[in-house]
Amino acid sequence: MNELQSLQTELKLRGFSPMTVRSYSFFVQKLLNHAQKSPETLAEDDVKAYLSSLVETKSKSTTMLAAAAIKFFFTEVLKKPWTAIKVPKKERRLPEVLTKEEVKTLINSADTLKSKLMVSLLYSSGLRVSELVKLKPQEIRFEEKIGWVRGGKGGKDRMFILAEGLSKELSNYLKKHENNYLFSKDKPLTTRNVQKIIKRLREKTGIQKKITPHTMRHSFATHLLEAGTDIRYIQSLLGHSSLNTTQMYAHVSTTELKKIISPLDKL
Repeated sequence: MNELQSLQTELKLRGFSPMTVRSYSFFVQKLLNHAQKSPETLAEDDVKAYLSSLVETKSKSTTMLAAAAIKFFFTEVLKKPWTAIKVPKKERRLPEVLTKEEVKTLINSADTLKSKLMVSLLYSSGLRVSELVKLKPQEIRFEEKIGWVRGGKGGKDRMFILAEGLSKELSNYLKKHENNYLFSKDKPLTTRNVQKIIKRLREKTGIQKKITPHTMRHSFATHLLEAGTDIRYIQSLLGHSSLNTTQMYAHVSTTELKKIISPLDKL
């Protein structure tokens, strides 16, 4: 077994997603091509030279991902020592969030019932688009207005919530469609399919904000926080392993900030 195969085997055994396996393998192969060396003769100077070339041409997030892949390869596959190599940190930009009126407009502009239900479910539950397309009817408890994500990010199961009206609509929808997946018959829809639906709706409504399926998840979390929901419950519903990730929405919410009166108005 060569070193790349060993890398893929190790990643799979540890439960990394197929996308991570592909990404890590890609960057390690690029490193080997750049260095023109065999894995056992690689040195940290080779890594620095490769990452330096990425800094000049790629985004910070790409460079950080490459560094993480190579560190894993060095320490877990080659069993070589690793001295921290500093790369530019990714900029922490606050996510775009829709107002409640914008969410309502987007949902009501859907061309088909199926599209309307998909967009509604993204906002109602905070699901990732990859979780939405894989959702199966048996994983929803319509009477309880809840559902279960099986094997979500990090291989974790978690519960999600459903709006009462949406729960009834989905139940009625499934009575007319013998689907193995919630929104498809035999195999999951592609995430790209859902992304295109959201893009068309944004163009149709004329909303100027950048909107993706993940925007609905951000809006779900922000609106819950603004309504006074405990941030630890939001963390659980989103499936975040760290509360620090969820606390981002405290910075996104502007409800309280908008109540502040400018000192100019008091002159």
